[in-house]
Amino acid sequence: MLDQALTVLLEFLPIYAACYAINVFLYFATGWVLVQIQNRHPERRIQQNRRGEKRMWKEIRASVSSLTVTAGCLAGGIFLSMKGWTLVAPLELTWWSAILMFVVSIIAFDTWFYWGHRLMHTKWLYRFHAEHHRSVAPTVWSTYSDDLVDAFVMQSYYLWAVIFLPIPIPVLIVHRLWDHFNGTIGHSGFEFWASPMSRMPSPMVCVTFHDQHHSRFKYNFANFFSFWDRVCGTIDPKYDDQVKIFERLGQEGEQKPVTPGE
Repeated sequence: MLDQALTVLLEFLPIYAACYAINVFLYFATGWVLVQIQNRHPERRIQQNRRGEKRMWKEIRASVSSLTVTAGCLAGGIFLSMKGWTLVAPLELTWWSAILMFVVSIIAFDTWFYWGHRLMHTKWLYRFHAEHHRSVAPTVWSTYSDDLVDAFVMQSYYLWAVIFLPIPIPVLIVHRLWDHFNGTIGHSGFEFWASPMSRMPSPMVCVTFHDQHHSRFKYNFANFFSFWDRVCGTIDPKYDDQVKIFERLGQEGEQKPVTPGE
């Protein structure tokens, strides 16, 4: 029994090490690229009167730590699928199954994220989520600035999804990459993506969506879409109007500072 467990562990560890190394590399690489772009466009800063960069090194330390959990969840999901330890077998990978399961996975994850996020805001669990909200003005380095328990609750989707959904491993990995870039951009604190497609009646969102969650706390709990927040009444009442402000900024190409809460 012990030998069997050791064999399984030795099979798992290289997958975990690869997942962690790639996640950490992407964290720093994506953050560095976005900072270079942002430095050229200070007028796109959402919270003009706050400088979240002051917490950069604290966020980096917390992120490097919490990525051990995120990588573990992804590696665990990959490992379970490889071993066939799931309730359903993954679909054969074709162009149609890849697109189908990517869409299914994105929608399922957004639902999981919304309700898990709201759970972390309850008085019983908020102490595990408080670290993330110390970044009132989020930056690219805030994305994974989480308590380990918080990271597991939000990222464990990658561990259990393959058990119940027939997601091919490459699709799960692409979903994780999408989530990484979406999360890093969403925490960047600079708005380059405002458009009619990121406000009503579209379910899509832009950077302002999650930035408002950090600055105003009790709104905008979802990740990829605004659907659950609009249905459940947790959408920031100023979200659509603030998106329009950044739309005009993009169209006019002029500096127009936006103060917190506008």
